[in-house]
Amino acid sequence: MTQLLPILFAAVVGFGHAFEADHLVAVSNIVTKRSKLKLAMRDGIYWGLGHTSTVLLIGIAMMVGKLMIDENIFRYLEAGVGVMLILIGLYRLLPLFKYKTENHHTHHVNDKNHHHVAYGIGAVHGLAGSGVMVLLVMTEVKETLPSLLYLLIFGLGSVVGMLVASGLFSLPFSKFFIKNRKVQLGLIVLSSILCLFFGSKIVYANIIG
Repeated sequence: MTQLLPILFAAVVGFGHAFEADHLVAVSNIVTKRSKLKLAMRDGIYWGLGHTSTVLLIGIAMMVGKLMIDENIFRYLEAGVGVMLILIGLYRLLPLFKYKTENHHTHHVNDKNHHHVAYGIGAVHGLAGSGVMVLLVMTEVKETLPSLLYLLIFGLGSVVGMLVASGLFSLPFSKFFIKNRKVQLGLIVLSSILCLFFGSKIVYANIIG
């Protein structure tokens, strides 16, 4: 019974994990291209699936394959997340400085490619934080199968959490809620600046600091 408690708690932890600052600034920039709530929430699901897949892969490698990964590698992976956030921020910010502002066609992105981007961003986030997560689970849950089950439920919790987060962040970019294009552009600038800030902070903390 005592072994089941951390597993049952995993969904709650996973849900809360989706709301960490670096995750939120990344997803806020993803959904700025969405004008429909359904598509934004789908992006959140793909982010969660990408995050879950890499956490599970690292977990299987470390628990089943007995693979030992140097903690310094995860520091570089974490720095990679920072670089990714900087690139995301620049990608959304730089077009606004062109002679023509974004028009209505900005929102007509390729759904399949956009989901792939969301999945990739989630996978990078999962890869960076998986080492600490797996070691923590191995400390709390001694047996391999319950540990992997914990990671799976944690991942499903993060999928639900990011689904909710992406839905909430997409609301300001929905024409149903805010019809003023200048306000929407201002929110894009704000989310991009936050992405640049957190990305730079993560890189500094893991490489320079």
